[in-house]
Amino acid sequence: MMISALGPILGLRSLHMSRDGSGVKPISKSSIQITFQYQGVRCRENIQLKPTPANIKRVEKQRAAIIYAIEQGTFEYENYFPESPRAKLFLTTSGQTERVEDYLTDWLRSQKAILKASSYEGYRKVIDNLVIPRFGRLLLPQWKRKDVKDWLEAMSCGNKRLANIQSVIRKALSDAVDDELLDTNFMIDYCYQRKTQIKEEDDIDPFTIEEQRSILAKCTPEMANQIKFSFWTGVRPSELIALNWGDIDFVRGYIKIRRAMTQASKGQAETTKTASGLREIKILAPTLEALQAQKSHSLLKGDPVFLNPGTGQRWTGDQQIRDAWIRILKAAGVRYRWPYQTRHTYASMMVSAGEHPMWVAKQMGHRDWTMIAKIYAKWMPEADEHAGEKAEAIFGSSNAPGGRANESCRGLCKKAKKGVSL
Repeated sequence: MMISALGPILGLRSLHMSRDGSGVKPISKSSIQITFQYQGVRCRENIQLKPTPANIKRVEKQRAAIIYAIEQGTFEYENYFPESPRAKLFLTTSGQTERVEDYLTDWLRSQKAILKASSYEGYRKVIDNLVIPRFGRLLLPQWKRKDVKDWLEAMSCGNKRLANIQSVIRKALSDAVDDELLDTNFMIDYCYQRKTQIKEEDDIDPFTIEEQRSILAKCTPEMANQIKFSFWTGVRPSELIALNWGDIDFVRGYIKIRRAMTQASKGQAETTKTASGLREIKILAPTLEALQAQKSHSLLKGDPVFLNPGTGQRWTGDQQIRDAWIRILKAAGVRYRWPYQTRHTYASMMVSAGEHPMWVAKQMGHRDWTMIAKIYAKWMPEADEHAGEKAEAIFGSSNAPGGRANESCRGLCKKAKKGVSL
């Protein structure tokens, strides 16, 4: 009846196509119905197109693509018909019909028992403040890599922050696969990065000797001891907060770093950031001066080496330190950098003085010295005018192999310095 009524509009070709078993037919003046078998179910979907011969041909091609995808096992109903009620019907398990928000909320709760407090807090901020507001209403299998990529592209943060966000998503999806809620983790072997790095807060920006002096001059004695200690040990703020007098070995001349305390740990000691963070730091002369001066302020008050002067208790987190730090730098007239730059200052002083990168790496708690070489290379003394003279003195004599050549080379260099034409 409907087809007959549309006959004058569509013409004989359309009428023929609706009866030849093609699975495509016009059903109104503004839509075309497509029919196909999927998972043993006869499926019909309406496509909002005026049923002209050209549009019917177009829908026939779309149906052919669907049939091919079904045969290849790559067909996903929601990709072709995202608004169709049938899309959810073909998500067969209860987990697959779960929304991203529900899954991530349960997953985050499960992580609380196995993560350090600081790590859990980082996960929570990513999930609750970023991921759920953006993707929470999606069904879990509807969430795709392209969704994440487009989202990250619009962010204004740097690559380090982007990597941290993706790490949390990757871990959550990996657990979803393990729990058989998803077939694959679309974040495996993928990490979106910007081509142009954005300057981040932790860029290396050490304090000069003059700046260090200005800072210490504006500190109370207690804060001066703490900041001087930070400049000459390279400890992380979380490691400094957790430091106890029992960790100081004055006989051997070493400081044991075994614990860390962050804002999130709420006064509970945690393990260090990495396994290599468990280390011993050599007590240098300025470090010893700071520790000896600090004894009168905290040694008889309990375990902590450094205390919050305002409360007389152990610092509760790096935010308290940062508040005091801001006031000190302002009073000293020193350009602001966050407290972590004391760690970078230590490293840059060590490598610029010619200390071995591997030794510096061990002092700072790095697994190897490649990071030291990569980050602090520009402070290494390659421009020292005396560089190479030690090797020259040992191996460059006329009696050593190649000695005469070296002597001739030195002669040419001297002539070049005097402006003699060579």
